[in-house]
Amino acid sequence: MKFKKDDIVSVLDEAIEGRVLQIVADRIHVLTEDGFTIVYTENDLVKMENTKELSNMSRISMQEFIKEKEIPKRKKGITLNKKERMQPAMEVDLHIHQLVPTTKGMDNYDMLTLQLDTAKRQLDFAVQKRIQRVVFIHGIGEGVLRSELEYLFKRYENIKFYDADFQKYGRGATEVYFFQNPKV
Repeated sequence: MKFKKDDIVSVLDEAIEGRVLQIVADRIHVLTEDGFTIVYTENDLVKMENTKELSNMSRISMQEFIKEKEIPKRKKGITLNKKERMQPAMEVDLHIHQLVPTTKGMDNYDMLTLQLDTAKRQLDFAVQKRIQRVVFIHGIGEGVLRSELEYLFKRYENIKFYDADFQKYGRGATEVYFFQNPKV
């Protein structure tokens, strides 16, 4: 018998190391590093020599080996439910009181021009920043701003526009969806 009490042993075919507690006939009782006592035969065990050096070296080399072979995990993105995915990425309120502190000295043409310039600037920003959905809040009114916005939207390629969510905006908003190619 090559094992004696307090020998450090390793189990063949398993990642278990421990200390020999006692030997009864052909059975060897081993106290594992986890604190469990397991019974093995002599053929299942290997005596560890220079255990401190060997165990440190094997752990370090094993960790390096694992790091080399490890496939990087995919980062989990933010999971959005269907309702959140359908929310627009950007809202643009074109009500004149949102754009200027006072309309004093402005006639209807000036106000409409300012609103359309703001809409064009925001559209260009959305295209540049690759924002797919933009909601333009124009209000109901007489429909002049809405018809001018539709004329503006028709001048853009890869764009689709439609009435925005009625429950959230009522009839006074238009949602624009950009069909954008992925970055090359």
